[in-house]
Amino acid sequence: MEPNRSFKKNNLNVLSGIEYLGNRLPHPVGIFLYITIFVIVASWLFSMLGTSAIHPGTNENTVVRSLISVEGIQYILSSMITNFVEFKPLGLVLVFALGIGIAEKVGLFEATIKKTLLKAPKSMITYAVMFIGIMGSITADSAYLIVPPIAAMIFHLFGRHPLAGLAAGIAATGCGFTANLFVGVFDVMLAGISTEIVQTVYPDMVVHAVDNWYFMSASVLILTLVGVFVTEKIVEPRLGKYEGNVEVQIENYDEAETLLINKALRNTLISAIIYSAIVICVFFIPSSPLNGGETGSFLSVLNTLLVLFFIIIGVTFGLTVKKITSFKDMATYMGEAIKDMSGFIVLVFIIAQFIAYLEWSNLTIVTAVKGAELLQSGNVEGIPAILLLVVVTSISSMFITSGSGLWSILGPVVLPMYMLLDFHPAFIQVAYRIGDSVTNMITPMQPFVAVMLGFLMKYDKKAGLGTHIALLLPYTIAFFIAWIIMFAAFALLDIPVGPGVPMYLEGK
Repeated sequence: MEPNRSFKKNNLNVLSGIEYLGNRLPHPVGIFLYITIFVIVASWLFSMLGTSAIHPGTNENTVVRSLISVEGIQYILSSMITNFVEFKPLGLVLVFALGIGIAEKVGLFEATIKKTLLKAPKSMITYAVMFIGIMGSITADSAYLIVPPIAAMIFHLFGRHPLAGLAAGIAATGCGFTANLFVGVFDVMLAGISTEIVQTVYPDMVVHAVDNWYFMSASVLILTLVGVFVTEKIVEPRLGKYEGNVEVQIENYDEAETLLINKALRNTLISAIIYSAIVICVFFIPSSPLNGGETGSFLSVLNTLLVLFFIIIGVTFGLTVKKITSFKDMATYMGEAIKDMSGFIVLVFIIAQFIAYLEWSNLTIVTAVKGAELLQSGNVEGIPAILLLVVVTSISSMFITSGSGLWSILGPVVLPMYMLLDFHPAFIQVAYRIGDSVTNMITPMQPFVAVMLGFLMKYDKKAGLGTHIALLLPYTIAFFIAWIIMFAAFALLDIPVGPGVPMYLEGK
C-alpha cells in the first residue's frame, strides 16, 4: 500500500521546523523555572522604572514590587512551602484523582468503551467512535491507548480503511479532549488555577468546575457530528481502499467474562441511578445541606458529590468483577491513581511559586491593565478580542502541550486583562480550552503522537509524522471552525457557558 503523501512532501520543511523547535524546548518543569526567573528579574526592572497601574478592584495606584530586594527575597524564602500547600488546584485535582482513579483502575472505563464500540451497528460505527473518544477524556490519558487502536480494528473488520478509524479515534480523544458530558479532573484543574488568578483582582470570585459545563456538553454533540462528516467525506475517500494484509482480531471477553462484565455494568448503572436520585431528593428538601437556602451553596458541595459519585460507581464495578475484595484493594487503587499524578505534583510546585511571585510583585495587575489598554486603543474588544485569545492559545499549544501548564503561563496575564474588558473568567477559560484542544494531535511535542505513530505504522509501514499530520489536520481545521461558530453563537445569543455564567461580568 502506498497512501497519498502529497501533504507530507509539500509540508515537510514546516513539520521539520516545528519538530526541531519543539525538541529544543526543555521539560515543562524547566520551562516554568526559567519563566519564574524571568518574573523575578522583570519585577526588579519594572520596579526600577517605577511602573504602575490603577488596580481595578481598589482603584488605588499599584506599583510593581521588586523580588530582588530585602523584602522580596524574604518573601521568596518564607513563602515557598505555603505557596505550594495552599495552591488551590492541588487538593482538588488529587481528590478527584482518588475517585476517578478507582473507576479507571478496576476497568470500568475500559469495559464501557469496549462494550459500546463492539456493540454499535455498522452504520453507527463512526458516530460511536467519535462520541466514545470525546467522552474518553474522563479517563485522562487512558483513552489514547484504548479508543484509537480499537477504532482502527473495528473499521478494518467492517471492510473500511483502518487508518480512517484510527484517525477518527485520535481526533476524538485528542482534538476533542476538553469536551465532555461529565465534569472531570481537567475541569477541576483549570477552575482551580483560574480561581487562584482571578482572586488577585476580585478576592471573592470563584471559578467552579461546572462553569464551562453547558458549552462543553453541547460540544460533545457538535464535535461528534463534525468528526463523522470529516471521517466519511474527507479522510476515508482520500485514503481509498485499504490494500494491506494486516490481520486484526479484537480480544473479546469469553462467555464467563462477558456475563460478569454485563452484571458489573448493570450494577454500576443501578448504583449511579440510586446515588443521583438520593442527591436530587436531598437537594429539594427545604434547608437541606445541599442548598441551605443560599445561592451557590450547591456549587460549594458539588466537587465532593462528584468525587463520591466516581468512588461509588468504581467500587460497585470493582466489587462485582472481584477486583475489590477489601479496603486494602481500594487503598491500593487510590495509591496508584495518586502515583500517576506525581508528574503533576512536581510541576505544581514550580507553578505555585510562579503565580505567587507574579501576584506579590503586582506584575499580574500591571501587565493586565496595560494589555487591556492596548487592546482598547486598537479597538480590539468584544468577540474579536476573545477570538484573538483562541488563536494565540492554538499556536502556543503547539509547543507547550500540557493544558494546565499552558494555562498557568497564559492565565495570569490574559484572565485579568480580559476581565478588565468585562469578560467573565469562565467565558475566557472556554476560549482557552478551544485553542488548547484543536491542535493537540498535530504537534510533535505531544507525547502521545509517538504512540499514535506506532498504531499508524501497524497498518502502513512507511507512514511517518507527515502521514499522521495529514490524517489529523482536517479534524483540527473542522473542529476549530465548528467551535468558533459555536462560541460566537453562545456569545451573540447570550447563552451561558455554565450555570449562571454569562459572557460578561455583572456588577463589576
